[in-house]
Amino acid sequence: MAKNIQSLERAAAVLRLLAGGERRLGLSDIAATIGLAKGTAHGILRTLQAEGFVEQDPASGRYQLGAELLRLGNSYLDVHELRARALVWTDDLARSSGESVYLGVLHQKGVLVIHHVFRPDDSRQVLEVGAMQPLHSTALGKVISAYDPVAHTEVVDNEREAFTARTVTEPREFEETLGLTRARGWAADIEETWEGVASVAAPIFDRRRMPVGAVAVTGAVERLHPSGELRATLVAGVRDCARAVSRDLGAGRF
Repeated sequence: MAKNIQSLERAAAVLRLLAGGERRLGLSDIAATIGLAKGTAHGILRTLQAEGFVEQDPASGRYQLGAELLRLGNSYLDVHELRARALVWTDDLARSSGESVYLGVLHQKGVLVIHHVFRPDDSRQVLEVGAMQPLHSTALGKVISAYDPVAHTEVVDNEREAFTARTVTEPREFEETLGLTRARGWAADIEETWEGVASVAAPIFDRRRMPVGAVAVTGAVERLHPSGELRATLVAGVRDCARAVSRDLGAGRF
């Protein structure tokens, strides 16, 4: 059996780290996290930078994903039926809610963001297409885990990290959360993943009525969750968007 090429494995590890962590990381952080000598990590980063897959901030010296990687990713996403069907509906949801909208699918042990519509204001925002979100704490992840058996197995068989004091990690309570999600058809994340951030998500189904992803509205907790309750219009808007995309995929009315 042919062996894997170690240098490619290491390069892939660097790209995954930059995609899943903070927006920019220093050489020492990258080397320590992956378990490489700084010289080795620097050589990999230098090669990736030359190919346009990684960029280095001139001021801080930190690294982030490059435009070439985004271009290659978009060539895949453009033919992804789910994303193509959701473009108009997610744009409408962002406009009506005034918040950011994310489209996510199950990928490995988390949720891959395949589409991101910016909040429709003049604030500076970071495109998060290609970012990974946890299954157990985000609204996208909880919806997918509630309806997709593969995701459910993945999330219950692995340790659930407590990102904040609100993160549900205890098995029984987590299963109750998934049961509630199935009963009402949507999930929420109120500062369970990031302090000050709230989200609400609903599942998307295909023509076989199989769960293929989820759509979510995300924003500041004081806007989405005023007075201790989610805005009813947001929940309705997310569910309507998910239903519309599902119908476009052939799921029919539900």
